[in-house]
This record gives sequence, structure tokens and C-alpha cells, in this order.
Amino acid sequence: MAVEFALIAPLLLLLTFGIIGFGYAFHLQSVLDNAARDAVRVFALQQEGDARATARQVATESAQTSVDADLLQIAIPADCAEGDLTTVTVALPDFQLIGGLWTVDLIGSGTMRCSG
Repeated sequence: MAVEFALIAPLLLLLTFGIIGFGYAFHLQSVLDNAARDAVRVFALQQEGDARATARQVATESAQTSVDADLLQIAIPADCAEGDLTTVTVALPDFQLIGGLWTVDLIGSGTMRCSG
């Protein structure tokens, strides 16, 4: 009985930690998508002030509960002409799964028509 458990236990542990790691990566992907969606909304609708800086701040604040803000890469277009589609991308490069066995790039994006 102990021999069988000793053979199966590493596989069960790997499977368990793999499920936990995948679930956490899925959570972070959702956080990045929401941060990008919040940022593009502000960028596309803000008429006065520095819309890019405000959108960057909104994306950072939206994601900071789950991700260190220094690790985020936020891409915001230079301008937003009325009627055009604009996309904001929030990325977390080289996210490590299962203690660093695998790394993936998590990228969230949001698209919205400028000026509503």
C-alpha cells in the first residue's frame, strides 16, 4: 500500500498544484482584461486633460489588488479621434506557473469607439 502511494503521490501533487497555478493564471487574465477595459473606457470618453495618463492610472489601480504595478506593461495609443476604435493593452510578461516550470505572457485588452 505504501509503495503504491509513493508512486502516485508526486503525480497527484503535480496535478493539484497545476490546477491551483492554472486557476491563479486565469484569475490574473481576468484582472488584466478588466484593467484594460476600465482604461480604454476612460481614454475613449475623457474629453479634457491628459487622457493617456488618466487611463494608465486607472489600469494600474484596477489591477494593483492582484498584480504588482511595476510588472505591468500598459500600451495606450497616442490619440483617439472621434469615431475611431481604440485599443488599450495591459500585459504581464513572463508569469511563472507551478514554481517557474513554465512561463506565460498574460495579455488583457479592451477596445472601444472614441467619444462613445
